Amino acid sequence: MLNGVRDPAPGRGHPARPPVRSPSSARRVPLISTFTAPSDSAETPDAATARSADGTTRRRRFLTYLLAAPTLTVGARLGLDAVAPATAQAAVPTPAGPAAQAAQAAVPVRESALPQQLIGLPGIPDIVDLGDAMILAGLPTSHLLVLEVTATGRAALHLPRLEVGQGLTTAIAMIVAEELDARLSDVDVPLSDARPELLFNQMTGGSNSIRSLYDPVRAAAAAARARLVTAAAKRWNVPATTLRTADSAVLAPDGRRLGYGELAVEAATVAVPAVPTLPKSPDQLRVIGKATNRIDARDIVTGRAEYAGDLQIPGAAPTVVARPDTVNGTLKSLDASAARAMPGVLGVVQIPSGVAVLAETFDQALKARDALRVTWNPGPVSGLSDADVRSKLRAAQLPSLPPPLLTHRVEGEFDFAFVNHAPMEVLTAVADVRPNRAEVWFAAQSPILAQGTIAAELGLPRDAVTVHVVRGGGSFGRRLFFDAALEAAQVSKAAGRPVKLMWTRNDDMRHGRMRPASHHVIRATYGLGQVFSWEHHVASVKTDLGHGLGDMFTAAGYNLPLAGITASELFFLLTEKIPYDVGVPTQLLAEVPLELHTGSWRSVYSGTVRVSDEIMMDELARAMGQDELAFRRGRLRSATGRALLDELAKRGNWGRPMPAGQAQGIGYHDEHSACVGYLVELDATDRANPRVTKAVVVADVGRAINPRGLEAQLTGALVDGISVILQAGNHLDNGAFREGSYGDFHYARQRHTPPVVEVHLMPPSGPPGGAGELGVPAASAAVANAYARATGTSPRSFPINF
Repeated sequence: MLNGVRDPAPGRGHPARPPVRSPSSARRVPLISTFTAPSDSAETPDAATARSADGTTRRRRFLTYLLAAPTLTVGARLGLDAVAPATAQAAVPTPAGPAAQAAQAAVPVRESALPQQLIGLPGIPDIVDLGDAMILAGLPTSHLLVLEVTATGRAALHLPRLEVGQGLTTAIAMIVAEELDARLSDVDVPLSDARPELLFNQMTGGSNSIRSLYDPVRAAAAAARARLVTAAAKRWNVPATTLRTADSAVLAPDGRRLGYGELAVEAATVAVPAVPTLPKSPDQLRVIGKATNRIDARDIVTGRAEYAGDLQIPGAAPTVVARPDTVNGTLKSLDASAARAMPGVLGVVQIPSGVAVLAETFDQALKARDALRVTWNPGPVSGLSDADVRSKLRAAQLPSLPPPLLTHRVEGEFDFAFVNHAPMEVLTAVADVRPNRAEVWFAAQSPILAQGTIAAELGLPRDAVTVHVVRGGGSFGRRLFFDAALEAAQVSKAAGRPVKLMWTRNDDMRHGRMRPASHHVIRATYGLGQVFSWEHHVASVKTDLGHGLGDMFTAAGYNLPLAGITASELFFLLTEKIPYDVGVPTQLLAEVPLELHTGSWRSVYSGTVRVSDEIMMDELARAMGQDELAFRRGRLRSATGRALLDELAKRGNWGRPMPAGQAQGIGYHDEHSACVGYLVELDATDRANPRVTKAVVVADVGRAINPRGLEAQLTGALVDGISVILQAGNHLDNGAFREGSYGDFHYARQRHTPPVVEVHLMPPSGPPGGAGELGVPAASAAVANAYARATGTSPRSFPINF
């Protein structure tokens, strides 16, 4: 909630905005359910305001400028005070700012205790979180976002992010349509090629796309609308203030109408619009907040949507790679004579990661790959198995503090297995490398870094390499890394021809990225009805954040070397918090470097840290003789969170009688300027095949752009939680991962998903928060807690059936 926030001067003929509702009044507004669009009366003002760290009000300044173009092309630049709410001052990297003080005062979490907050005070992520840091890093180039209105009447917002099924292009199109007063069907959202001038403003991750793009996109669309109105007023020789816009047209009081396409050329010459360029006030929103089908849904289900594997680049040879039998093994010997003689084979090329086979079809390439006579040197982790990794993680744990005298203690240790990202579309990339230039097509979450890395590998200037960003069929963090694109470029250069390189499912399962295995130790002390301390020690295989995040932190003003912490530790500090009053909390991260391919799996550290926390909250509640939901509610520091839990208890009928072997479980999570609660019902009468039978989700994401898209995100997070808690993980056996396909990587199928899923959104309460990763920790915890209550056990190793 944003309380006591003033509004900027009204524009576009809009009245001044009413004051923000208090939490109590906001709760009287009907919730948004999966089948109900939010009513306009439910809107609370947030669009053009920001609150500084001390709670005072600041105005957001929207500065727009015109780029030279034959038709209307607009960029939007936000002033520094247009950072997300509660970050404008807190995130400014000056020595006196809270964020800088926190970073400079931080010590390496491997070496000493760093309490995130004292009793009653906010933690670091409450002041400035990961998303705030990402927004701040991208702010200097936010004006380079481009919106075009063409002579055909199309509005195109060139999106410097990746669409991987999260519905981002639909949400952005809705924002453009809202502020431009355009028909949604008239809006296109093409994905931008790698644009190095954007610096740190073209990375997709951290549940940050909507948070970072919401204001710039609105500013650009509002500026474009103002210029179109001004152009129409000049043509008709009438005051611009007498005109209105609707359905991709400017309308005059006498009924005259000019479509945007008819005005695009004239609007491009407007330097100073005759009407204000401020975006709409919340009470005027008609598209934002309305449940909307995806703009690309028909193309996806009919096969018209193009992924990297669908691209028809002339001469691109289907290519696959033979890989070592252990992680990071190397080639010892190769006899490719039999493979080269097979039908359709076009070439065999050795690259650092293996041996590539080019053929006329993928079937021929796969058969020839299997015909290679190849031996491998063992990789650096050969001989290591799961038990060895667990031993290393336990040995890395820091000693605990002695408990206070005369207190009771609850403690638990938790192990989480490696987990593959396993996106539905396997990694695929097309590369065409010539002596003086190169083009690469693939689904890239970090295209600027990919462009620079590929250029260096090829020995070309960066501007000689074009990276075309193609939609991806799922990611969950996997496509932050660009393994397939780099390999495709290497093969294309060596073979002297374009290639279309595909990783098989087996390739990605055994040589791709994993959520690292981790070990957690949690100790809580209590007495006399109070919780005195909470200690959470995390030991994890090191998470590879080498996709540009460390440089982004530096750009945001966090001088990592001076602060004495690594990018991983800063990531941990900016994301991990305990949302409850539990005395003095301490959270520590120790990372064990192993030469394995790890990565940011959906929700990153929170997917194990907060799950462990929520399991222990249940156990602590029972130890103190309290109801699990009431125990959380009584200790939540956030009024928004308490209201959410109240709604969750009501919607999910918390505490209803359940048959033996069945139980309810809850999980709560607060991150990315949003919060969510899951309540699941689980049947564990067959412990080998436990089944979630019902799930109720309540979320507060500030302002929901597309409630239907949020329903999909939160439902997908539920399936992730069911999977990684009950059955899905990857075994490391003597330096090689055992699982090779969906057949033995037991991710939840349709039969494992609950037949009843309800998703309810709290009323709009501020600017949009992040939702892509929000649900995984809460959903996972709810499943684990339901299993514990249904079976009377305390599961400590996940997945449970592994």
